[in-house]
Amino acid sequence: PEDPAQICTTSGTTGNPKLAVLTHKNMLSMAKNLGAVDPKFGKDEFVSFLPLPWIGEQMMCVASALLFGFTVNFPEQPETATDNIREIGPNVIFSPPRVWENLAATVQVKILDASPMKRYLFNKFLPVGYEWADLKFQKKTPTLIQKLRYMVAYLLVFRALKDRLGFTNIRSASTGGAALGPDTFRFFHALGVNLKQIYGQTEISGISCIHVDGDVNFDSVGKPIPETDVKILDPDESGVGEVVSKSPALFIGYYKNPQATEETIIDGWLHSGDAGYFDERGHLIIIDRMKDIMTLESGERFSPMFIENKLKFSPYIKEVVCIGHKRDYIIAMICIDFGIVGKWAEENRLNYTTYTDLASKPQVYDFIQKEVEKVNATLKESQRIKKLLLLYKELDADDDELTRTRKVRRGFIDQKYADIIEGVYNNDQIIHIDTIIKYQDGKTSRLKTDIAVRDLKAG
Repeated sequence: PEDPAQICTTSGTTGNPKLAVLTHKNMLSMAKNLGAVDPKFGKDEFVSFLPLPWIGEQMMCVASALLFGFTVNFPEQPETATDNIREIGPNVIFSPPRVWENLAATVQVKILDASPMKRYLFNKFLPVGYEWADLKFQKKTPTLIQKLRYMVAYLLVFRALKDRLGFTNIRSASTGGAALGPDTFRFFHALGVNLKQIYGQTEISGISCIHVDGDVNFDSVGKPIPETDVKILDPDESGVGEVVSKSPALFIGYYKNPQATEETIIDGWLHSGDAGYFDERGHLIIIDRMKDIMTLESGERFSPMFIENKLKFSPYIKEVVCIGHKRDYIIAMICIDFGIVGKWAEENRLNYTTYTDLASKPQVYDFIQKEVEKVNATLKESQRIKKLLLLYKELDADDDELTRTRKVRRGFIDQKYADIIEGVYNNDQIIHIDTIIKYQDGKTSRLKTDIAVRDLKAG
Protein backbone atom coordinates (compact mmCIF):
# COMPACT_ATOMS: atom_id res chain seq x y z
CA PRO A 1 0.00 0.00 0.00
CA GLU A 2 2.88 2.38 0.66
CA ASP A 3 4.42 1.82 -2.79
CA PRO A 4 4.04 4.54 -5.43
CA ALA A 5 0.97 3.99 -7.60
CA GLN A 6 1.33 6.93 -9.96
CA ILE A 7 3.09 10.19 -10.61
CA CYS A 8 0.62 13.03 -11.24
CA THR A 9 1.49 16.40 -12.74
CA THR A 10 0.35 19.43 -10.75
CA SER A 11 -1.51 22.16 -12.61
CA GLY A 12 1.32 24.68 -12.53
CA THR A 13 -0.91 27.68 -11.82
CA THR A 14 1.80 29.66 -10.03
CA GLY A 15 4.91 28.14 -11.60
CA ASN A 16 6.23 25.16 -13.48
CA PRO A 17 4.25 21.92 -12.95
CA LYS A 18 5.72 19.44 -10.49
CA LEU A 19 5.44 15.65 -10.29
CA ALA A 20 3.52 14.47 -7.23
CA VAL A 21 4.15 10.86 -6.18
CA LEU A 22 0.96 9.19 -4.88
CA THR A 23 0.80 5.73 -3.29
CA HIS A 24 -1.89 3.05 -3.53
CA LYS A 25 -2.90 3.92 0.04
CA ASN A 26 -3.21 7.60 -0.88
CA MET A 27 -5.60 6.96 -3.76
CA LEU A 28 -7.75 4.29 -2.10
CA SER A 29 -8.12 6.14 1.21
CA MET A 30 -9.23 9.23 -0.73
CA ALA A 31 -11.77 7.19 -2.72
CA LYS A 32 -13.09 5.49 0.45
CA ASN A 33 -13.54 8.74 2.36
CA LEU A 34 -15.09 10.51 -0.62
CA GLY A 35 -17.52 7.61 -1.02
CA ALA A 36 -18.50 7.90 2.63
CA VAL A 37 -20.05 11.35 2.06
CA ASP A 38 -20.85 11.12 -1.66
CA PRO A 39 -21.79 7.45 -2.22
CA LYS A 40 -20.91 5.52 -5.37
CA PHE A 41 -22.43 2.14 -6.25
CA GLY A 42 -21.48 -0.79 -8.46
CA LYS A 43 -24.44 -0.19 -10.78
CA ASP A 44 -23.46 3.44 -11.45
CA GLU A 45 -22.40 4.72 -14.88
CA PHE A 46 -19.61 7.27 -15.27
CA VAL A 47 -18.37 8.98 -18.44
CA SER A 48 -14.66 9.79 -18.57
CA PHE A 49 -14.17 12.60 -21.08
CA LEU A 50 -11.39 14.63 -19.46
CA PRO A 51 -7.59 14.18 -19.75
CA LEU A 52 -6.44 11.21 -17.68
CA PRO A 53 -3.28 12.99 -16.39
CA TRP A 54 -5.57 15.31 -14.39
CA ILE A 55 -5.87 14.21 -10.76
CA GLY A 56 -9.64 14.73 -10.88
CA GLU A 57 -10.01 12.06 -13.54
CA GLN A 58 -7.66 9.68 -11.72
CA MET A 59 -9.69 10.28 -8.58
CA MET A 60 -12.98 9.28 -10.20
CA CYS A 61 -12.43 6.92 -13.11
CA VAL A 62 -9.48 5.00 -11.62
CA ALA A 63 -9.42 5.00 -7.81
CA SER A 64 -13.17 5.34 -7.13
CA ALA A 65 -14.12 3.02 -9.99
CA LEU A 66 -11.74 0.31 -8.78
CA LEU A 67 -12.96 0.60 -5.19
CA PHE A 68 -16.71 0.71 -5.86
CA GLY A 69 -16.85 -1.15 -9.18
CA PHE A 70 -18.96 1.26 -11.21
CA THR A 71 -18.77 1.30 -15.00
CA VAL A 72 -16.44 3.79 -16.69
CA ASN A 73 -17.46 4.79 -20.23
CA PHE A 74 -15.34 6.67 -22.74
CA PRO A 75 -16.64 8.86 -25.58
CA GLU A 76 -16.26 7.58 -29.14
CA GLN A 77 -14.49 10.83 -30.04
CA PRO A 78 -13.81 14.05 -28.10
CA GLU A 79 -16.31 15.78 -30.39
CA THR A 80 -19.06 13.28 -29.50
CA ALA A 81 -18.66 13.56 -25.70
CA THR A 82 -21.87 15.57 -25.24
CA ASP A 83 -23.94 13.17 -27.35
CA ASN A 84 -22.38 10.16 -25.62
CA ILE A 85 -23.20 11.54 -22.18
CA ARG A 86 -26.83 11.90 -23.22
CA GLU A 87 -26.83 8.40 -24.69
CA ILE A 88 -25.33 6.78 -21.57
CA GLY A 89 -27.18 8.85 -18.97
CA PRO A 90 -24.49 8.71 -16.24
CA ASN A 91 -25.31 8.59 -12.53
CA VAL A 92 -22.06 10.28 -11.54
CA ILE A 93 -20.29 13.16 -13.28
CA PHE A 94 -17.25 15.23 -12.34
CA SER A 95 -15.93 18.15 -14.38
CA PRO A 96 -13.86 21.30 -13.87
CA PRO A 97 -15.65 24.68 -13.79
CA ARG A 98 -14.96 25.44 -17.46
CA VAL A 99 -17.16 22.48 -18.53
CA TRP A 100 -20.05 23.63 -16.31
CA GLU A 101 -19.65 27.21 -17.53
CA ASN A 102 -19.75 26.02 -21.14
CA LEU A 103 -22.85 23.91 -20.47
CA ALA A 104 -24.63 26.88 -18.88
CA ALA A 105 -23.67 29.07 -21.84
CA THR A 106 -24.87 26.40 -24.28
CA VAL A 107 -28.27 26.25 -22.60
CA GLN A 108 -28.64 30.02 -22.70
CA VAL A 109 -27.66 30.20 -26.37
CA LYS A 110 -30.03 27.39 -27.36
CA ILE A 111 -32.84 29.23 -25.58
CA LEU A 112 -32.10 32.27 -27.75
CA ASP A 113 -32.63 30.04 -30.82
CA ALA A 114 -35.76 28.39 -29.41
CA SER A 115 -39.34 29.15 -30.39
CA PRO A 116 -41.04 32.16 -28.75
CA MET A 117 -43.13 29.82 -26.58
CA LYS A 118 -40.07 27.92 -25.27
CA ARG A 119 -38.25 31.19 -24.60
CA TYR A 120 -41.26 32.51 -22.72
CA LEU A 121 -41.53 29.37 -20.58
CA PHE A 122 -37.79 29.34 -19.79
CA ASN A 123 -37.73 33.01 -18.80
CA LYS A 124 -40.96 32.57 -16.83
CA PHE A 125 -39.85 29.55 -14.81
CA LEU A 126 -36.09 30.13 -14.35
CA PRO A 127 -36.77 32.56 -11.46
CA VAL A 128 -38.90 29.80 -9.90
CA GLY A 129 -35.89 27.50 -10.16
CA TYR A 130 -33.64 30.11 -8.55
CA GLU A 131 -36.13 30.52 -5.71
CA TRP A 132 -36.08 26.75 -5.16
CA ALA A 133 -32.27 26.64 -5.25
CA ASP A 134 -31.99 29.48 -2.74
CA LEU A 135 -34.36 27.70 -0.36
CA LYS A 136 -32.07 24.65 -0.52
CA PHE A 137 -28.97 26.74 0.11
CA GLN A 138 -30.63 28.47 3.07
CA LYS A 139 -31.97 25.15 4.44
CA LYS A 140 -35.51 26.50 4.44
CA THR A 141 -38.57 24.31 4.01
CA PRO A 142 -40.55 25.34 0.90
CA THR A 143 -44.23 26.12 1.27
CA LEU A 144 -46.85 24.06 -0.53
CA ILE A 145 -47.24 26.84 -3.12
CA GLN A 146 -43.49 26.90 -3.74
CA LYS A 147 -43.41 23.12 -4.12
CA LEU A 148 -46.26 23.18 -6.64
CA ARG A 149 -44.69 26.07 -8.53
CA TYR A 150 -41.36 24.27 -8.85
CA MET A 151 -43.08 21.02 -9.82
CA VAL A 152 -44.78 22.80 -12.71
CA ALA A 153 -41.49 24.45 -13.73
CA TYR A 154 -39.68 21.11 -13.62
CA LEU A 155 -42.32 19.29 -15.68
CA LEU A 156 -42.64 22.02 -18.30
CA VAL A 157 -39.02 23.18 -18.65
CA PHE A 158 -36.29 21.74 -16.44
CA ARG A 159 -36.90 18.03 -17.05
CA ALA A 160 -36.47 18.46 -20.81
CA LEU A 161 -33.34 20.58 -20.31
CA LYS A 162 -31.78 17.93 -18.05
CA ASP A 163 -32.55 15.29 -20.66
CA ARG A 164 -30.90 17.35 -23.40
CA LEU A 165 -27.77 17.62 -21.25
CA GLY A 166 -27.78 13.88 -20.46
CA PHE A 167 -28.42 14.56 -16.76
CA THR A 168 -31.70 12.67 -16.34
CA ASN A 169 -30.09 9.96 -14.18
CA ILE A 170 -27.55 12.16 -12.40
CA ARG A 171 -27.36 11.52 -8.67
CA SER A 172 -23.91 12.94 -7.95
CA ALA A 173 -22.61 15.92 -9.91
CA SER A 174 -19.47 17.68 -8.74
CA THR A 175 -16.91 20.22 -9.86
CA GLY A 176 -13.33 20.87 -8.80
CA GLY A 177 -9.93 22.08 -9.96
CA ALA A 178 -10.91 25.74 -9.51
CA ALA A 179 -13.75 27.78 -8.08
CA LEU A 180 -17.09 27.69 -9.87
CA GLY A 181 -18.91 31.03 -10.02
CA PRO A 182 -22.00 31.31 -7.78
CA ASP A 183 -24.22 32.23 -10.74
CA THR A 184 -23.36 29.00 -12.57
CA PHE A 185 -23.81 27.03 -9.35
CA ARG A 186 -27.30 28.47 -8.77
CA PHE A 187 -28.23 27.89 -12.40
CA PHE A 188 -27.70 24.12 -12.25
CA HIS A 189 -29.43 23.78 -8.90
CA ALA A 190 -32.35 25.70 -10.39
CA LEU A 191 -32.55 23.04 -13.12
CA GLY A 192 -32.59 20.30 -10.47
CA VAL A 193 -28.95 19.16 -10.82
CA ASN A 194 -27.48 18.40 -7.37
CA LEU A 195 -24.13 20.03 -8.12
CA LYS A 196 -21.44 20.01 -5.41
CA GLN A 197 -18.09 21.72 -5.11
CA ILE A 198 -14.99 19.63 -4.43
CA TYR A 199 -11.81 21.17 -3.06
CA GLY A 200 -8.36 19.67 -2.91
CA GLN A 201 -4.97 19.48 -4.55
CA THR A 202 -3.04 16.91 -6.53
CA GLU A 203 -0.81 16.54 -3.48
CA ILE A 204 -3.69 15.22 -1.34
CA SER A 205 -4.95 12.85 -4.05
CA GLY A 206 -7.44 15.38 -5.35
CA ILE A 207 -9.84 16.06 -2.49
CA SER A 208 -10.06 17.28 1.07
CA CYS A 209 -13.53 18.93 1.16
CA ILE A 210 -16.93 18.48 -0.51
CA HIS A 211 -20.53 19.53 -0.07
CA VAL A 212 -22.79 16.88 1.39
CA ASP A 213 -26.44 16.34 0.46
CA GLY A 214 -28.72 18.81 2.19
CA ASP A 215 -25.85 21.13 3.12
CA VAL A 216 -24.80 22.85 -0.11
CA ASN A 217 -23.65 26.46 -0.09
CA PHE A 218 -22.47 27.94 -3.39
CA ASP A 219 -20.09 30.32 -1.58
CA SER A 220 -18.18 27.44 0.01
CA VAL A 221 -16.38 24.22 -0.90
CA GLY A 222 -18.12 22.22 1.82
CA LYS A 223 -16.64 20.42 4.81
CA PRO A 224 -13.60 18.13 5.17
CA ILE A 225 -14.17 14.49 4.24
CA PRO A 226 -13.56 11.78 6.89
CA GLU A 227 -9.96 11.31 8.12
CA THR A 228 -9.05 14.75 6.77
CA ASP A 229 -7.97 17.65 8.97
CA VAL A 230 -8.16 21.17 7.58
CA LYS A 231 -7.18 24.33 9.43
CA ILE A 232 -6.44 27.98 8.75
CA LEU A 233 -2.82 28.97 9.33
CA ASP A 234 -2.00 32.42 10.73
CA PRO A 235 -5.52 33.87 10.32
CA ASP A 236 -5.98 37.67 10.25
CA GLU A 237 -8.64 39.56 12.19
CA SER A 238 -11.27 38.30 9.72
CA GLY A 239 -10.21 34.68 10.17
CA VAL A 240 -8.60 34.57 6.71
CA GLY A 241 -5.32 32.70 6.35
CA GLU A 242 -3.62 29.93 4.41
CA VAL A 243 -5.53 26.65 4.11
CA VAL A 244 -3.45 23.66 5.28
CA SER A 245 -4.55 20.04 5.46
CA LYS A 246 -3.45 16.49 6.21
CA SER A 247 -4.94 13.03 5.68
CA PRO A 248 -3.94 9.47 4.73
CA ALA A 249 -4.20 10.67 1.12
CA LEU A 250 -1.27 13.09 1.50
CA PHE A 251 1.40 12.39 -1.12
CA ILE A 252 4.89 11.20 -0.26
CA GLY A 253 6.63 14.04 -2.09
CA TYR A 254 7.58 15.53 -5.43
CA TYR A 255 9.57 13.30 -7.75
CA LYS A 256 13.28 14.15 -7.48
CA ASN A 257 12.45 17.52 -5.89
CA PRO A 258 13.08 17.29 -2.12
CA GLN A 259 13.32 21.08 -1.73
CA ALA A 260 9.83 21.65 -3.10
CA THR A 261 8.54 18.79 -0.93
CA GLU A 262 9.98 20.39 2.22
CA GLU A 263 8.42 23.75 1.27
CA THR A 264 5.00 22.15 0.71
CA ILE A 265 4.78 19.64 3.58
CA ILE A 266 5.65 21.29 6.90
CA ASP A 267 5.20 19.30 10.13
CA GLY A 268 2.96 16.85 8.28
CA TRP A 269 0.62 19.56 6.92
CA LEU A 270 0.11 20.29 3.23
CA HIS A 271 0.41 24.01 2.56
CA SER A 272 -2.03 24.77 -0.25
CA GLY A 273 -1.16 28.38 -1.01
CA ASP A 274 -4.90 29.14 -0.96
CA ALA A 275 -6.47 31.85 1.19
CA GLY A 276 -9.65 30.90 3.02
CA TYR A 277 -11.65 30.76 6.23
CA PHE A 278 -14.36 28.70 7.93
CA ASP A 279 -17.87 30.15 8.21
CA GLU A 280 -20.27 29.69 11.11
CA ARG A 281 -21.63 26.47 9.51
CA GLY A 282 -18.18 24.89 9.43
CA HIS A 283 -17.91 25.28 5.65
CA LEU A 284 -14.56 26.15 4.14
CA ILE A 285 -14.65 29.34 2.06
CA ILE A 286 -11.84 29.68 -0.50
CA ILE A 287 -11.15 33.28 -1.47
CA ASP A 288 -8.35 32.84 -4.00
CA ARG A 289 -4.73 31.82 -4.26
CA MET A 290 -2.69 33.66 -1.60
CA LYS A 291 -0.49 35.01 -4.38
CA ASP A 292 -3.49 36.07 -6.49
CA ILE A 293 -5.34 38.17 -3.91
CA MET A 294 -4.87 41.76 -5.00
CA THR A 295 -4.76 45.01 -3.07
CA LEU A 296 -5.94 48.27 -4.54
CA GLU A 297 -3.95 51.46 -4.01
CA SER A 298 -6.50 52.36 -1.32
CA GLY A 299 -5.46 49.27 0.65
CA GLU A 300 -8.66 47.31 0.00
CA ARG A 301 -8.15 43.64 -0.88
CA PHE A 302 -10.17 41.87 -3.55
CA SER A 303 -10.30 38.51 -5.31
CA PRO A 304 -9.95 38.82 -9.10
CA MET A 305 -11.22 35.24 -9.50
CA PHE A 306 -14.53 36.13 -7.81
CA ILE A 307 -15.18 38.97 -10.27
CA GLU A 308 -14.00 36.88 -13.23
CA ASN A 309 -16.36 34.03 -12.39
CA LYS A 310 -19.32 36.40 -12.28
CA LEU A 311 -18.36 37.81 -15.68
CA LYS A 312 -17.90 34.35 -17.20
CA PHE A 313 -21.51 33.46 -16.40
CA SER A 314 -22.32 35.50 -19.51
CA PRO A 315 -22.37 33.09 -22.47
CA TYR A 316 -20.64 35.74 -24.57
CA ILE A 317 -17.53 35.96 -22.36
CA LYS A 318 -15.24 32.94 -22.62
CA GLU A 319 -12.35 34.12 -20.47
CA VAL A 320 -11.46 37.25 -18.52
CA VAL A 321 -8.52 38.50 -16.50
CA CYS A 322 -9.01 41.24 -13.92
CA ILE A 323 -6.07 43.53 -13.11
CA GLY A 324 -5.83 46.02 -10.27
CA HIS A 325 -3.02 45.17 -7.83
CA LYS A 326 -1.54 48.40 -6.39
CA ARG A 327 -3.70 50.37 -8.84
CA ASP A 328 -6.46 52.92 -8.33
CA TYR A 329 -9.13 50.78 -10.00
CA ILE A 330 -9.83 47.42 -11.62
CA ILE A 331 -9.75 46.72 -15.35
CA ALA A 332 -10.88 43.65 -17.30
CA MET A 333 -9.19 42.04 -20.30
CA ILE A 334 -11.90 39.95 -21.95
CA CYS A 335 -11.88 37.14 -24.49
CA ILE A 336 -15.20 36.80 -26.27
CA ASP A 337 -16.71 33.42 -27.12
CA PHE A 338 -16.05 33.40 -30.85
CA GLY A 339 -18.83 30.96 -31.73
CA ILE A 340 -21.56 32.55 -29.64
CA VAL A 341 -20.65 36.18 -30.31
CA GLY A 342 -20.20 35.26 -33.98
CA LYS A 343 -23.74 33.93 -34.04
CA TRP A 344 -25.01 37.11 -32.42
CA ALA A 345 -23.12 39.14 -35.05
CA GLU A 346 -24.68 37.17 -37.91
CA GLU A 347 -28.16 37.64 -36.47
CA ASN A 348 -27.48 41.37 -36.32
CA ARG A 349 -26.02 41.43 -39.85
CA LEU A 350 -22.57 42.40 -38.64
CA ASN A 351 -19.87 41.25 -41.05
CA TYR A 352 -16.56 39.91 -39.76
CA THR A 353 -13.73 37.67 -40.93
CA THR A 354 -11.61 36.53 -37.96
CA TYR A 355 -11.68 36.50 -34.17
CA THR A 356 -9.49 39.61 -34.13
CA ASP A 357 -11.82 41.40 -36.53
CA LEU A 358 -14.94 40.47 -34.56
CA ALA A 359 -13.41 41.47 -31.20
CA SER A 360 -12.54 44.92 -32.57
CA LYS A 361 -16.07 45.82 -33.72
CA PRO A 362 -17.61 48.79 -31.84
CA GLN A 363 -20.97 46.98 -31.83
CA VAL A 364 -19.38 44.00 -30.05
CA TYR A 365 -17.79 46.36 -27.53
CA ASP A 366 -21.22 47.93 -26.89
CA PHE A 367 -22.74 44.48 -26.40
CA ILE A 368 -20.02 43.18 -24.06
CA GLN A 369 -20.03 46.45 -22.11
CA LYS A 370 -23.68 45.85 -21.22
CA GLU A 371 -22.77 42.38 -19.93
CA VAL A 372 -20.03 43.87 -17.75
CA GLU A 373 -22.34 46.60 -16.45
CA LYS A 374 -24.82 43.93 -15.32
CA VAL A 375 -22.07 42.35 -13.20
CA ASN A 376 -20.88 45.76 -11.96
CA ALA A 377 -24.36 46.37 -10.58
CA THR A 378 -23.88 43.36 -8.25
CA LEU A 379 -20.46 44.47 -6.95
CA LYS A 380 -19.59 47.12 -4.43
CA GLU A 381 -18.32 50.36 -5.92
CA SER A 382 -14.61 49.84 -5.23
CA GLN A 383 -14.60 46.40 -6.91
CA ARG A 384 -16.41 47.38 -10.10
CA ILE A 385 -14.71 47.21 -13.47
CA LYS A 386 -13.78 50.75 -14.52
CA LYS A 387 -12.24 49.94 -17.92
CA LEU A 388 -12.43 47.02 -20.31
CA LEU A 389 -10.82 45.83 -23.50
CA LEU A 390 -11.39 42.88 -25.79
CA LEU A 391 -8.23 40.89 -26.47
CA TYR A 392 -7.24 40.17 -30.06
CA LYS A 393 -6.95 36.41 -29.38
CA GLU A 394 -8.27 33.77 -27.01
CA LEU A 395 -6.13 32.83 -24.04
CA ASP A 396 -4.60 29.44 -24.74
CA ALA A 397 -2.82 26.74 -22.75
CA ASP A 398 -0.52 26.21 -25.73
CA ASP A 399 0.67 29.80 -25.25
CA ASP A 400 1.22 29.19 -21.51
CA GLU A 401 -1.55 31.67 -20.66
CA LEU A 402 -3.72 28.98 -19.06
CA THR A 403 -3.05 25.70 -17.35
CA ARG A 404 -4.44 22.51 -18.90
CA THR A 405 -7.39 22.76 -16.50
CA ARG A 406 -8.09 26.28 -17.82
CA LYS A 407 -6.75 28.20 -14.81
CA VAL A 408 -5.35 31.63 -15.59
CA ARG A 409 -1.57 31.93 -15.17
CA ARG A 410 -1.60 35.48 -13.87
CA GLY A 411 2.14 36.00 -13.55
CA PHE A 412 2.74 35.04 -17.16
CA ILE A 413 -0.17 37.17 -18.41
CA ASP A 414 1.04 40.19 -16.42
CA GLN A 415 4.37 39.91 -18.25
CA LYS A 416 3.06 39.07 -21.71
CA TYR A 417 0.44 41.81 -21.78
CA ALA A 418 2.38 44.36 -19.71
CA ASP A 419 2.36 46.97 -22.52
CA ILE A 420 -1.41 46.67 -22.90
CA ILE A 421 -1.99 46.92 -19.15
CA GLU A 422 0.23 49.98 -18.84
CA GLY A 423 -1.53 51.54 -21.82
CA VAL A 424 -4.91 51.18 -20.13
CA TYR A 425 -3.69 52.76 -16.89
CA ASN A 426 -2.00 55.54 -18.88
CA ASN A 427 -5.48 56.39 -20.20
CA ASP A 428 -4.74 55.38 -23.80
CA GLN A 429 -7.96 55.05 -25.78
CA ILE A 430 -6.31 52.97 -28.51
CA ILE A 431 -3.45 50.51 -27.98
CA HIS A 432 -1.41 49.46 -31.00
CA ILE A 433 -0.52 45.77 -31.25
CA ASP A 434 2.36 44.29 -33.25
CA THR A 435 2.95 40.70 -32.16
CA ILE A 436 3.60 37.14 -33.29
CA ILE A 437 0.69 34.67 -33.12
CA LYS A 438 1.42 30.95 -32.72
CA TYR A 439 -1.13 28.49 -34.12
CA GLN A 440 -1.86 24.96 -32.91
CA ASP A 441 0.04 23.43 -35.84
CA GLY A 442 3.17 25.31 -34.77
CA LYS A 443 3.02 27.92 -37.52
CA THR A 444 3.36 31.59 -36.67
CA SER A 445 2.24 34.84 -38.24
CA ARG A 446 2.60 38.51 -37.49
CA LEU A 447 -0.47 40.39 -36.28
CA LYS A 448 -0.90 44.14 -36.39
CA THR A 449 -4.10 45.54 -34.95
CA ASP A 450 -5.51 48.14 -32.59
CA ILE A 451 -7.31 47.46 -29.32
CA ALA A 452 -9.88 49.95 -28.06
CA VAL A 453 -10.23 50.70 -24.35
CA ARG A 454 -13.69 51.39 -22.98
CA ASP A 455 -14.41 53.52 -19.93
CA LEU A 456 -17.42 52.32 -18.00
CA LYS A 457 -19.88 54.70 -16.46
CA ALA A 458 -19.44 55.29 -12.76
CA GLY A 459 -21.81 53.10 -10.76
